[in-house]
Amino acid sequence: MSNQNLIIYKFLSLYHILDELSSNLNFKIVKIENENILNDQVKDFNNYIIITKNKNLNFPNAICIDNLPLNIFKLIEKINISFLKNQFSNQSQIKINNYIIDLNSREIISENKKLKLTEKEVDIIIYLSKNKEPISVNELQKKVWSYQSDIETHTVETHIYRLRKKIFDTFDNSNFIISKKNGYQVK
Repeated sequence: MSNQNLIIYKFLSLYHILDELSSNLNFKIVKIENENILNDQVKDFNNYIIITKNKNLNFPNAICIDNLPLNIFKLIEKINISFLKNQFSNQSQIKINNYIIDLNSREIISENKKLKLTEKEVDIIIYLSKNKEPISVNELQKKVWSYQSDIETHTVETHIYRLRKKIFDTFDNSNFIISKKNGYQVK
């Protein structure tokens, strides 16, 4: 079953039309007539789009259709494009603790503050966040920089020092990347 959910909100005629076509569509169609139910339902869906006639509906994935009649094929195309955009957006953001890393813009975001990161800084944060144990300098050299372990360099330490300083200066957080005796860890 598809993990794409098209919510038709207070638009019964469109629901009936799309329901008849549902066997040819690559998304699940859900009819909702109550705003409380809508609020509860979207919490359960990762990938959804809402179609409504209500211009005042305040959801990021809502498409308001107020220009009737409409071409059903163009509507389905618009829905599919919206699902693709959602998928791209969801794949480009990683949540780590209270932060969101936007891979496309290479920014770390928290509480309406943004910090621009380099590609290597993003790589460091992602690699550290995927591991529950501290990561050694040698492992970071191999996995993030593709260095050989016998090379004597302070590249890792320098990058992490600068990254920690940037995060502290922007978010006032000195514990995002912590040093332990056997390596570094995202806390």
